[in-house]
Amino acid sequence: MSNLNEAESKKLLAGYGIPTVQEKIAADVFHAVQIAEKMGFPVVLKALGSKLTHKSDRGLVRLGLADADQTRNAAEKIARAAGADLEGFLLQPMLSGKREFVAGLIRDPMLGPIVMFGLGGVFTEALNDVVFRAVPIDTTEAESMLAEIRSSALLDRFRGEQPADTRVLVDCLVGLSRLAAEHPEVSEVDINPLLVDPDGKVHAVDALVITEDSGQPPKPRQVVSPEVLGKIFNPRSIAFIGASTGFGKWGQSLPANLLAHGYPGPVYLVNPRGGQQWGRPVYTSIHDVPGPIDLAVVTIPAAMVRGLINDFKEKGVPAALLISSGFSEMGEEGRILENEILEDARRAGIVFLGPNTMGIQNPHEKLFLTGVHTTPKAGGTALISQSGNMGVQLLSFAEEQGLGIRAFGGSGNEAMVAIEDFMEAFEVDNKTRTVLLYLESVKDGRRFFKSARRVGKKKPVIILKGGRSEAGDRAAASHTGALGTDFKIFEALCRQSGVVSVHQPLEMLDAAAAFSSLPLPQGRRVAIMTLGGGWGVITSDLCSEHKLVVEPLDKEMIELLNGMLPQYWSHANPVDLVGENDLTLPLKAIEALAAWDGCDAVIHLGVSGREFLLEASVKSATIVDPEVELSDYQHLLTGMNRWEQQYAKHTVALMEKYEKPILGVTLTSNSKIGAIYEVEDAKYDGVFFSSPERAVKALGYMCEHVDFLRRESSR
Repeated sequence: MSNLNEAESKKLLAGYGIPTVQEKIAADVFHAVQIAEKMGFPVVLKALGSKLTHKSDRGLVRLGLADADQTRNAAEKIARAAGADLEGFLLQPMLSGKREFVAGLIRDPMLGPIVMFGLGGVFTEALNDVVFRAVPIDTTEAESMLAEIRSSALLDRFRGEQPADTRVLVDCLVGLSRLAAEHPEVSEVDINPLLVDPDGKVHAVDALVITEDSGQPPKPRQVVSPEVLGKIFNPRSIAFIGASTGFGKWGQSLPANLLAHGYPGPVYLVNPRGGQQWGRPVYTSIHDVPGPIDLAVVTIPAAMVRGLINDFKEKGVPAALLISSGFSEMGEEGRILENEILEDARRAGIVFLGPNTMGIQNPHEKLFLTGVHTTPKAGGTALISQSGNMGVQLLSFAEEQGLGIRAFGGSGNEAMVAIEDFMEAFEVDNKTRTVLLYLESVKDGRRFFKSARRVGKKKPVIILKGGRSEAGDRAAASHTGALGTDFKIFEALCRQSGVVSVHQPLEMLDAAAAFSSLPLPQGRRVAIMTLGGGWGVITSDLCSEHKLVVEPLDKEMIELLNGMLPQYWSHANPVDLVGENDLTLPLKAIEALAAWDGCDAVIHLGVSGREFLLEASVKSATIVDPEVELSDYQHLLTGMNRWEQQYAKHTVALMEKYEKPILGVTLTSNSKIGAIYEVEDAKYDGVFFSSPERAVKALGYMCEHVDFLRRESSR
C-alpha cells in the first residue's frame, strides 16, 4: 500500500470532475515565501509528502498566513515537524466558507468499491453523518446521497450564504465512481473538506489517494442453478444416512418429523447396523436401497462424510443435505475437510447443502426436514437463515402468526450453496411472493446486491442482519476508511438495492405478513381510525417518525363522517370513535376512509379484539353470581365473535375494492390469534397486530419498497 501526496492526488482527481483548488508546490522554505508573495496573502501552507496523512492533527497545516514573515516561520516549523517525510510545501489561496463536506472511496473486500459522502471538516468522525453507495452510481443515485445525510439543510441557503452548487457535488460523486472502475489500483480516496464558499462554489481543499496492488482477484464461486435447488426442495424420494432410534438424535428427529407430517414419497432409513426402525427396514448401505434416491440426508460424524461421496455417485444420488457438523465452524482442520468434500462432490457432480445446516422445509410438499418440529402452513414467504437457531425461531413465529411459508433453508456453512444461490432460486419461483433472509455475512457481496436489486423489482426482499455492531475500526489513513464500518455500508447498500432491512426478528415477520397479505400503498398518506384518542395520538407520532403523513381531513370528508358518527367524534384525522359500542359505526367509518382520496393506507386501532374483553367480563360475572352459568352469556360471546369475523372480512373486501392496505391493531393481545386472518377465495388477508408500533413499522417498510420500485421505474 502507498499514498500519493496531496498534489498527485488532486491531479488524478481533477480528471474525474473533482473541483480541486488552484495551488503551487514549493521545494523549500525560500520558494514557499516567493510563491506566497506572488499568490497574494492570505495563504494556506501545507507539508507535502506521501507519508504525511492527517496533516492537521500533526500541525502540518497553517491557515490564513498574512505576510512573508508568517509564511517563513510557518514553513520552518512545518519542516521540523515533518522531518524526513517532507517532500516540499503546498500553497493555496485562503478560502472562506462555513460549510464543509467530505467525499471518498473505499474498496470493501466483499462488496467492492464504495463511494461515500457526508458532513466534513472537524465534525466528520465526531458526528458520523455519512452515506455510502456501491459503484457504479449515476446522477440519480448521487442526488439521493446528498438528500440522505442528516445535515442536508446545509446544502441550501445558510446564514447569508448561497445554496451549494449541488451539480458539482453530484459530478464529484459520479466521478469517484468512474475512477473506481478505471483505476482498480486505487484502494481509498479521501476528499476532506469539500468546502462550500459564500457564493455556493465547491472546492476540494484537501485530498488523499491510496493505492494498493490488489493482486489476483479471488476465484469466483460456482453458481448453483435455481433448477438444481428446486429439485432439492422437491425430492421424490429421501434416504437418511445415519438413521437412529435414539430419541432426540438427528437421525431420529429428522425422519420422525418428515414421516409424522405426511411426506408422500418413499423414505429409506440407512444405518450399518441394519434391522428395523418404526416397522421399516433399515438398510446397511445406500447400495441396498431398492429405489432411486433424490435426496440424501446425512447425520453421521464429520470424519465419515467424505467416504459417502463415491457411494452417492455410484447410486446416482444427485443431492445431499449435510446436517453433520464439525467442519469449518470448528477451525482450520474442519475447513480442510470441508474443502476436500467440496472438491470430491464437484468432481462427482453432486450438490450438497450445508454442512452444519438446520435443514430445509417445503410445506407445499409436506417436506419437513428440520430437527425442531415446527410445521408452518404452506404459503408464499421464502425464508433462508445463516443461523439454525434463528431460523427455527423465525419458523416458530411464522407458525404462531399464521404466516404461510413457501420454503425454509438453513444455509449452514455454505460450502457449496450460498445465500446468493437461494435468493436467485426464489426469484424465478412462482410460488414465492416474499423473500426473508437472516444474514451474518455474504460470500460474494457484489453478486448478492446485484441479485437483490433484480429480485426486489419482482418481490420484496427483507433482511435481518446479525453482527450490526462495529467489530473494529479500519486501520486506514483516510476518514472514508475509518467511517466505513461493515454494517453502515451494508445498510446503505440495502437501501440502494431496494432491500428492506429490519432490526428485530418480529419486525421481519411483521413485514412479511404485510407484504404477503396486503396491497402495496401508492403513497405515504395514512388515515387513522381509533376507538380511543390516546392510541390515535401515539400512532400519529409513530407515523411521523417513520416518514408517514397523517393528512388533515378535508371538508367533504368531515361532512360525510358527520352523517355517520356521533356529534362528539374528533372531527379530525385520527378519526376517534370515542369508545362507541354501536358496532355499525366502525364498518361505516372504515369504508369511508378507505374510499377517501386523501389517504393511501388505513390503520384502525382497538376496533377488533373486543371479544376477549367480553369473555373476561363474562367470567367475572359468573364468579360473583353463582346462579349464572357461562352458557347464559354464550349468545353474547357468539355474537361478538361473529361480528369480529364480519369486520375482518369487511376490511379485506375494502382492500380489494380500493387497492389500499388496511392494517389493524387489536384492542387486546391474545396468543391464540395470529397476525393474519385468512378469507377464503379473497385476494388479500386481514392483518391485525398487537401494537401500533408493529403496524406503523410494517407499513413503513412497504412504503420503502414502493419508493424503490418508483426509483427503478424512473431510470
